[in-house]
Amino acid sequence: MVAGIGDDCAVLRLLAGRDALVTTDFTLEGIHFRHDWHPARSVGHRCLARGLSDIAAMGGEPVAAFLSLALPRGLPQGWIREFLRGLIGLAGKYGVVLAGGDTAESPAGLLADIVVLGAVPKGKAVLRSGARVGDRIFVSGGLGGSAAALAKLRAGAKAGAREYARHFYPQPRIELGRILRERGIASAMIDTSDGLSTDLAHICRESGVGAEISEALIPRASAGRPAREVELDLALHGGEDYELLFTVSAKKRVPSQLGGVRLTEIGRIVRGRTMFVRNREGRLRKLEDRGWEHFRE
Repeated sequence: MVAGIGDDCAVLRLLAGRDALVTTDFTLEGIHFRHDWHPARSVGHRCLARGLSDIAAMGGEPVAAFLSLALPRGLPQGWIREFLRGLIGLAGKYGVVLAGGDTAESPAGLLADIVVLGAVPKGKAVLRSGARVGDRIFVSGGLGGSAAALAKLRAGAKAGAREYARHFYPQPRIELGRILRERGIASAMIDTSDGLSTDLAHICRESGVGAEISEALIPRASAGRPAREVELDLALHGGEDYELLFTVSAKKRVPSQLGGVRLTEIGRIVRGRTMFVRNREGRLRKLEDRGWEHFRE
């Protein structure tokens, strides 16, 4: 970075031969967090994690972030400090500079808009549109842990960061995305921010293909005390896990883990435009896209 906060614009110098990656995400009070559920530090961490996960899904490396905050009158200064500690702490882990932003007063509720800038070698970004018939489908880590925390909170029970770390302090898979891109493993990739069913549907739509996955192979997160596997429905449709969902040519070898992260093969890409899931008895049914989407009941 040539110049950051203090001027009208940040001045960034990107290396020759690299494409810029730009992503933006809202964090809205009442939609993405609640004050009675989420500590301020968790809210700040999650705000940046959303953007970093998008960079990871393209196989890129994050460079800088821009944060615009609309704050309600009367929000304690201590809450804002903790929010920034959570955000800046995660930024430091991945070498991301907070290069600028804006503040304003909100008439009701907090709104945070994060813009994350990343970079990837020219022409090497991993897109959603690269899946081909016969490709295998993989996912990193375990699924449903974040949704399990939300289900518990909505039921009126307590859910803490120790038992539900993937909800309160998710770790974007920056290193894994980079390795998958550098080794030419992933033909298409997306992060599981909206849920497996919805994010797989995005890959199928952009690639013009269908998919078939197996219930028995879906890696479910462990959550709660004592730790137990989350329900299948949460693993299929729960969002905000920020794992990587990717496809791989049948000819390529994929190790059981990369960068310390477990990788699981869950299905394959098929002809057509429909997604199917095979149950434990071997029967196929249509996989409905039931993950998170705004404006959907």
